[in-house]
Amino acid sequence: MRASNVIYEMGRELGETVAALSAKTDIKAQAKERIEDTKAAIADKRDEALGKAREISPDSVAAAASTGGQKARQNPLPLAVAGAFAAGLRIGRLLARRGD
Repeated sequence: MRASNVIYEMGRELGETVAALSAKTDIKAQAKERIEDTKAAIADKRDEALGKAREISPDSVAAAASTGGQKARQNPLPLAVAGAFAAGLRIGRLLARRGD
């Protein structure tokens, strides 16, 4: 191999190394790539959620709400206990904030 070919090959390898190091240290480009990846993932999740929401018809939602209401009227104790628990949590947090 001639010296000029060796020099050319070494220069090419050095250029590739510099390009690779430059890409690793380019924080702005890495951040943009992560943002794009995140946007794509969010769009996929959104599309999936919309698809599931379209599968549920308004009639089935109304029926489920009606069934839940009927069960609450038949046995109001669990609903009352849950409401009292939620109210207690809220009051506890408000009182804790006052103490700070």
